[in-house]
This record gives sequence, C-alpha cells and structure tokens, in this order.
Amino acid sequence: MIANKLKGLWAAGKPTINGWCSIGNPFTAEIMAAQGFDSITVDMQHGALDYSNLLPMFQAMRASGAVLMARVPWNEHGIIMKALDAGAYGIICPMVNSAEEAARFVSCMRYPPLGQRSFGPTRVSFAAGPNYAGEANDNMLAFAMIETAEGMANLDAIAATPGLDGIYVGPADLTLSLTQGRLAPGFDREEPEMIEALQTVVAACKKYNIRAALHCGTPDYAARAIGWGFNMTTVGGDSRFLAAAAAAAVAGFRKLTETAGDAATKGAY
Repeated sequence: MIANKLKGLWAAGKPTINGWCSIGNPFTAEIMAAQGFDSITVDMQHGALDYSNLLPMFQAMRASGAVLMARVPWNEHGIIMKALDAGAYGIICPMVNSAEEAARFVSCMRYPPLGQRSFGPTRVSFAAGPNYAGEANDNMLAFAMIETAEGMANLDAIAATPGLDGIYVGPADLTLSLTQGRLAPGFDREEPEMIEALQTVVAACKKYNIRAALHCGTPDYAARAIGWGFNMTTVGGDSRFLAAAAAAAVAGFRKLTETAGDAATKGAY
C-alpha cells in the first residue's frame, strides 16, 4: 500500500504541517490540499460536515499526495472504523481523559491481533493501493486529544498506551479546563501556565517515543511549538483562511476608498 509519508518525515527528524478542513465541500478541500500541507485533517467533530461529506472530500484530495486524516466526533468504534474505511490514514480522537479511553480508541485503529478493527475497507482498499490488509496496521496513526484537566492529570498513563502514535493538544478546551474558565478559549497561548502545560505534553511524548501535535493559529506560533519539540502543528483552517482573506480585502478596499464608515449598502440587494 502507499506508505504514510508523515511517518517517514518524522523518522527523518522533520516537523510537519497539517491543514484543517471544517467546511463540508470537496472543492474547498481540494483547494486546501493543493497548498502544500503535509497532511490534511477533515473535522467531523466541530466541522460543518458529516460522513457523507468526508468521503467525497477525501476523493477530491487524493491527487495532492497529502496524508489524509479525520477528527472523529467522539471515541466511538463505528465512526472511527468508518473513517478509516473511507481513506483516513490517521484519526484524531477528542476528549481522551484516561488510559482506558486511550486503549479503547487504539483498539479500533488496527486489525487483529493488534486491535479489533473490523475488516471492510470499502474505499481505502482502492485509494491506498494493494495489500492494504497486510500493511494498514503499520501505516495508521492514532492521535489522542488532550483537552482537559483530567486528561493532563492522566497524561503519563495515556501516553504510555500501547499502539498510541501521538498526543494532539486542543489548546482552546485545555485552557478552559485547566483554568476553570478563568481564561478565554483560543489558540497560541502566551500564559506561562499554558506554555508549561504544552511543554509537559512534549516531555511525555518524548518519554514514550510518540509524536506531539498542536493546533495553532499562526505560522509564527507553530514554529515556536516545533522549537519546544512538537512534531506536527496545524496552522489555521479553511474557514479561518476564508474569513481572514475576505476581511483583509474588504478592509483594504475601505481604507483606499475611504468608505470605512459607509454602512448605507449593508443588507441591500
């Protein structure tokens, strides 16, 4: 089968950049995948999409050569296996708070004897090339999301889970949970306590020889995270890129034409 390029890059000591798709549209996904990301993740948890969007998005992105992954809605066997059958080479599982939850997640990722994944690779057997059944176990990536104070308390046990490939930090939820709402959710944390938490995740991943990944808002912060030891960073996503580019275009026009305060045409057709 086609090898997972992320594993090769990490083995060579190279960090990777992950793209994020939250808009349920194959054309948008195709545009994202054409920009040079090492991997693209389709967000089935908070994205405006479901499985009926996921499969054609994977089809649209196949030619790019990016490693395709999915964040599933929850730690549930059915959707994890179905996303793998659709063509995902990696799964990001949200809200993993204990070693038991991590083990349950990992068990869905690989065929026996390494797991309990059910065999039926409907699309991926074509998309991934020959001998999928024989090589899939070595190519799938299982990322558990650490997003809560409970998850951080159990970080060492989670990271030690056999078969887990990495920890993916969701900084918005982690900030909410660790500070009990004292700090607003968001990416690119600058608070010392949050930076310490991120570096604690990196240390745990290094201890158990797994990968550390972080969701970021800017390339600058992503580069800092790589410097701390993260192996993969997500930088923005389709909806944020669309909003930022549109806002910049409008702001530039308003400034150049001195119409910033002109609201007369708002809502007009």
